[in-house]
Amino acid sequence: MRGKKVLLILLLMLTASCVPARQADIVVPTIMRLPSAYRLEDAERAARDFLGRWQSADFDGMYALISFTAQEATPREEFTALYENAHRIMSLNHLETTPLTIERDAQQDSIALFTYDAAFESRLLGEFSDPGRTLRLVVDQQAGAWRVAWSPGDIFAAMDDGGQLRFDPVIPNRANIYDRNGEILADQNGRVVTVRLVPQDIPQVQACYIALGDALGRDSQEVAADIESEPADWLIDVGVIEAQTYLDQSAALISACDASFSDRPARRYLRGEAFSHMLGYVGYPDPSQVDDLAAQGFAQDTILGRAGVEFSWDSTLRGQPGGRLVIAGANGSIVREIARASAQPGQSVWLTIDAELQEGVAQILADAFTAAKDSWAQTSAGASAVVMDIDTGEILAMVTYPSFDNNAYTVYPTMGREAANALIEAYQADSARPELYRPTQGVYTLGSVMKTVSAAAAADSGVYALDQRYTCNAVWNRDITRYDWTSVPHGTVDLAGALTQSCNPYFYEVGYQLSMVDPSILPSYARRLGFGDVTGLPDLPESAGLIGDADWLQTTYGLPWTYSEEVNMAIGQGYVQVTPLQVVRWFSAIANGGSLPRPFLVSQIGLLGDPMRTAYEPILTPTDLRPEVLATIREGLCAVTTASYGTATFVFEDSPLQSYGVCGKTGTAQDDPRTSHAWFAAYAPRSNPEVAVVAMVENSGQGSEVAAPIARDILELYFGMTP
Repeated sequence: MRGKKVLLILLLMLTASCVPARQADIVVPTIMRLPSAYRLEDAERAARDFLGRWQSADFDGMYALISFTAQEATPREEFTALYENAHRIMSLNHLETTPLTIERDAQQDSIALFTYDAAFESRLLGEFSDPGRTLRLVVDQQAGAWRVAWSPGDIFAAMDDGGQLRFDPVIPNRANIYDRNGEILADQNGRVVTVRLVPQDIPQVQACYIALGDALGRDSQEVAADIESEPADWLIDVGVIEAQTYLDQSAALISACDASFSDRPARRYLRGEAFSHMLGYVGYPDPSQVDDLAAQGFAQDTILGRAGVEFSWDSTLRGQPGGRLVIAGANGSIVREIARASAQPGQSVWLTIDAELQEGVAQILADAFTAAKDSWAQTSAGASAVVMDIDTGEILAMVTYPSFDNNAYTVYPTMGREAANALIEAYQADSARPELYRPTQGVYTLGSVMKTVSAAAAADSGVYALDQRYTCNAVWNRDITRYDWTSVPHGTVDLAGALTQSCNPYFYEVGYQLSMVDPSILPSYARRLGFGDVTGLPDLPESAGLIGDADWLQTTYGLPWTYSEEVNMAIGQGYVQVTPLQVVRWFSAIANGGSLPRPFLVSQIGLLGDPMRTAYEPILTPTDLRPEVLATIREGLCAVTTASYGTATFVFEDSPLQSYGVCGKTGTAQDDPRTSHAWFAAYAPRSNPEVAVVAMVENSGQGSEVAAPIARDILELYFGMTP
């Protein structure tokens, strides 16, 4: 019995030891159970929706999916601006996200962590990825649903601590421009200096602003406003100064600003004014171009081509920026590099121009004006000369007189900004218009050179026979009394002889007879032979000129077309305006068998050491003139420089060119009652033509006396006949 009692006591003690202690005596982690409305799959759906809207750049939709707390911290406008800015900096084309996992936070059921990979496609950087990203979601009590607990770190994680997304561009050097033989015409070996400072480290603030304003050529208050808009502890670029300015003012900038400096290459033109119009120059972009340039990775102070080949081949010459996408800390240090791409170097451009020939032609024009300083140069504002390959359209030389120094027009002129501004003001005030590229943009009456067009129209249309004869007296008076250029009668001449002697009455009659048959014949042939429209030169702007006709005269002036208009046109007067480039193109067609070559100025592009790419293939447009018509015109032109009655024989009779043979046409085009434009257009050699040349001198006198000697000197230079 006693044993049973002991056993009972022991059982009671054991039972007592198994009774739990009071709840207040121990701490047990409690896991909150969410209502069924806040399921993990709903969190995943919210995350996927948010990322999908990011992929489609629906920033308003993204904002609606972030928590109320995040919205309070970041207003909608700021949120949108952050993403728009990030897309712009990344030059983002496309974003793709790939979900990986989702799980509840280990400590709180009301928080979910969604991991995913992001792949970016950038215009500047190509494709790059950011794997293993985490999107944090919370149960938003106000929304009663899962929402993204957004912060700037959801763009890139390192942005949570104030880091700034930044693209550091690597801008390739602008490539060179060469002549056809590899002579450098433009390079990037000029030097300028970038000025940098840290705003909070400026020792003498006001003195610094004044010194910077002086060095940069800007208002000091504008400089101050720009600097004060930047973070105080960041190293910033405040501007670019010329090398000479750096030498003169760097000490003051160091003293007042604690400035630092770095070299930067600048454009320079090496061969003088003879090349200025065709090369053009570089400058800053227009405000309208800035956004597009930024999308391509260029800064707003990028140097672009503004005129000439620099403009037409700008994207080729400047290449494509590379760089790196980084997160920068407040002090400018790099917290993270996200992606990097190499810059694509600019490709150099080779012109069709022969630099030695170009400079020689420019000198011939300048010497002619110097020699005539006491005669026709007193009334002439300028001149043009063009040399073209008749078979391809390559321009071997194209000169305007007077010209300008394109180094003055660049952003960082080698002669200094003050001197450059003075030059530009002088050019723009000059009545001779040195900025006008006369060969392509100057339009003029053509004078007797037009007789080659009239001859082609009359013979090819069948209105005139090839041997049509006419007694060329000194006057013609079907409408009014019109006179020949000489009082000595030429006698009876055929079509070729009329060209050789430049008989005005013969071509007055041509204009009259064409008009009697059909007033549209001569204007139509003139357009068919390349006049009244641009030549198609792809590299420079050009004027179309004018070939009037009955419709044009009625529309423009409300006047009827009479045969007198066609008589005027037949000798290159009246409603005829042409460019020297159109004329040299037509003479190329006469020489090559009847096809108009498309002129071009750029032959090849590429990187030195790599295979070159041809810029343009020759394009020849048939005129469809009958071969016998062209042969008759050539017969008349070739006698101009050799026959005793040729209008330019006296110019060429002692020239070594006689062994080659020059076929040409003089022209004297009345511009006003006092002066005439002097023309000479030609091709050579006679039997196997290579080049066509045109020389035109404004308001100077007779073509045979003024322009023909210039053309002769140019051809002698081309064929190596000068000492």
